[in-house]
Amino acid sequence: MPTKTSAGLLLYRRRAGGLEVLLVHPGGPFWTNKDRHAWSIPKGEVQPGETPLAAARREFAEETGLPVAGEPVALRPIRQSGAKIVQAFALEGDADPAAITSITFPLTWPPRSGTIQHFPEVDRAAWFPLPTARQKLHKGQAPLLDQLLALLDQPPPATPGA
Repeated sequence: MPTKTSAGLLLYRRRAGGLEVLLVHPGGPFWTNKDRHAWSIPKGEVQPGETPLAAARREFAEETGLPVAGEPVALRPIRQSGAKIVQAFALEGDADPAAITSITFPLTWPPRSGTIQHFPEVDRAAWFPLPTARQKLHKGQAPLLDQLLALLDQPPPATPGA
């Protein structure tokens, strides 16, 4: 089975309290009550003939409906569980999480009901300081935060409760 590659944008901004990153929460009934390690960068599968950067921009637009401008910097690809490769690109910018509009996906819900419902791929987005982002972000994507800090030549922030 070929390895699947996803691509996404790690949008960040600088604030007086330090760096913040924009994360998205998956939509649909399976994720309703999940928060810790459930969030992600906006990302999705690279389609045949598509560059990872083009896929990252497309996925950001599909999952958030928000415009982004600028030239992203490629981070090192990471491997998530299930052997999925994620190619992320860091991009400094700003966006209003309250303004997101996500594409939807069909799902038979409730299970075995025969009823097809449509759910947003992303049900919300939020800015998080890096220590909080580490608690929210899917564990497999946490190395992206370390790469962002290295890229910006910043020391890692103190972990809450440490």
